[in-house]
Amino acid sequence: MNDPQARPHGGDGQFVRSLTTAQRDAEAARLRTQGWTYPRIADHLGFKHRADAWNAVQRVLKDTVREAGKEVRSLELERLDRLEAAANEVLERQHITVSHGKIVYHEDEPLPDDAPSLQAIDRLLKIQERRARLLGLDAPTKQAITITPERAAALEQLVEELGEQ
Repeated sequence: MNDPQARPHGGDGQFVRSLTTAQRDAEAARLRTQGWTYPRIADHLGFKHRADAWNAVQRVLKDTVREAGKEVRSLELERLDRLEAAANEVLERQHITVSHGKIVYHEDEPLPDDAPSLQAIDRLLKIQERRARLLGLDAPTKQAITITPERAAALEQLVEELGEQ
């Protein structure tokens, strides 16, 4: 198995990209960005087939998109962390009621104002919902599908017709 084209397999039977394979894939992508054709890339890098060069470029593109997605997700999580910290500061702060520019008192004490705290709670819930969506933490919602008897009959007929072919 001294074939330079052979790729090692992992324990699950899937091909494992080696450093050499990853470097060759990156070179294929670089050459493609310079306008090289897939047959030319395959010939230059020693791929057996044009499709191997195409697959190498596709692997790089897929990895690049995946990495970019991870970076964007990480940035979004950092932003959400900052927003959450700011909303928590508002939540923890004491708020007093102000009307027409003057503090409202009740029995010689400033009247507390719960509205900013409740707004901060609403904002924190929105941040948590966004974080859950971003991380895929929410379970998918179940959809109930109803089908009319006419459509059920048409579907059964279609299945029968497909079975006869």
